Amino acid sequence: MRSLSRKEVRAADRCVIERLGVPGVVLMENAGRNAAAAIAEFLGGAGDKSVAVVAGAGNNGGDGFVIARHLSMRGARVTTFLVAPADKVAGDALVNLEILRKAGCDVQEVAGGALVGLGEMLAPFDVVVDAIGGTGISGELRGDAAVAVGQVNAAGRCVVAVDIPTGLDCDTGEAAEPTVRADLTVTFVARKKGFDAKSASKYTGRVVLADIGLDSEKVLRLLPGA
Repeated sequence: MRSLSRKEVRAADRCVIERLGVPGVVLMENAGRNAAAAIAEFLGGAGDKSVAVVAGAGNNGGDGFVIARHLSMRGARVTTFLVAPADKVAGDALVNLEILRKAGCDVQEVAGGALVGLGEMLAPFDVVVDAIGGTGISGELRGDAAVAVGQVNAAGRCVVAVDIPTGLDCDTGEAAEPTVRADLTVTFVARKKGFDAKSASKYTGRVVLADIGLDSEKVLRLLPGA
């Protein structure tokens, strides 16, 4: 199956939104719902599990908000840790953060100085979902994102990455310092080019595909050069 570069990931989203008329918020809902199903399968069912979703302010965090809601609906005990200031969340991600809160789900903001204790907060959970940053990240992590990734790794829990482990370069597979070390990566539509790098598997763990509410092969055929 075709592996996607960072540029192709953006092109795929753009094609689906502009050529097929699917709103971005619908894509986020579909991606998050299907990722939640994959996580529940990985866990052997979500009903008796405790799940921490660690989410950034961007669209990867938005996927995390949807995942948190759907795992909660499946009976999991879910806490979402927002590792960015809430006023930085915008667009489709903000829509889903507001839905998550209005649904009565536990959301805790742990940005800035509060991040130093995140690892201890995560330690009691059965699984940690990494939704800090997605395929758009390249180069070294800085600021809150770097601290959050370090705390996720320090917690020593089972980790599931959403689309790509935070810090792993989508194109090259090079790992920033630090990069999330996941046991499972639920990626959307297709594998990412960086997953083919020799060292990538120690960060991605097992990789499974989830769709965005459309046949993935059809989405790939929309891309230039398909």
